[in-house]
Amino acid sequence: MPVFSSAALRSSVVSRLRAAGCVFAEDEARILLTAAATPADLAAMVRARAEGRPLEHVVGWAEFAGLRIAVDPGVFVPRRRSEFLAAAAARLTGPGALVVDLCCGSGALGAAVTATAGHPVELYAADLDPAAVRCARRNLAGTGARIFEGDLFAALPDAVRGRVGVLIANVPYVPTGDLELLPPEARLHEARPALDGGADGLDVLRRVAAEAPGWLAAGGSLLFETSERQAAGALAVALAAGLTAVVSRDEELDATVVTATRP
Repeated sequence: MPVFSSAALRSSVVSRLRAAGCVFAEDEARILLTAAATPADLAAMVRARAEGRPLEHVVGWAEFAGLRIAVDPGVFVPRRRSEFLAAAAARLTGPGALVVDLCCGSGALGAAVTATAGHPVELYAADLDPAAVRCARRNLAGTGARIFEGDLFAALPDAVRGRVGVLIANVPYVPTGDLELLPPEARLHEARPALDGGADGLDVLRRVAAEAPGWLAAGGSLLFETSERQAAGALAVALAAGLTAVVSRDEELDATVVTATRP
């Protein structure tokens, strides 16, 4: 696709985005100018972004862990902080490991793990949202992944039970009462079930942790993201499920990950 190189046009796009409140207007202008195939495309994209649609929904993809991940309107946009979760999962993924990406969304985490593991991985992914599952099928095409639509473990084939070496579960963890505090991009344009973690943000995690021991192989690990302020509660949930658990933190990415292992 062509890149519009006119300095005047670039300046105009940056000004429009700044006026709309886009903090990273110059970076976003560069992406929009690259993504647009025609002047009409560019005008429509800039208008949509200025109206508050997430940039990733406007251009149809998000950059994640060095990959271009397809993201359709309404689908949860993978956050850069989740690269910490992907890296932690990849480190535990040995040759031939059975990996499950639960609440997979666009499939970004599974794609990142298979791309960086450096050896074949048996990947299963599942999500409740049909739109997310469609994205995951595109993003995981060619990896041999098996992708399912359904509610958490109920979506998985029973043959996986007790064999999972790495279980990635990027569950929603925003407390219901905090949803209105989210940026409009997320609050208005991403599926609520991908964000809402219940009263304390840990409801979906409790469901996953309670069932995880029955799906993990001995020594297998459940990895999930949480917020720094919820880390103690999330750790307690994992321990209550009979898993040993540790918390890891990346200050630069503002990312907190719990790794919970079946003894």
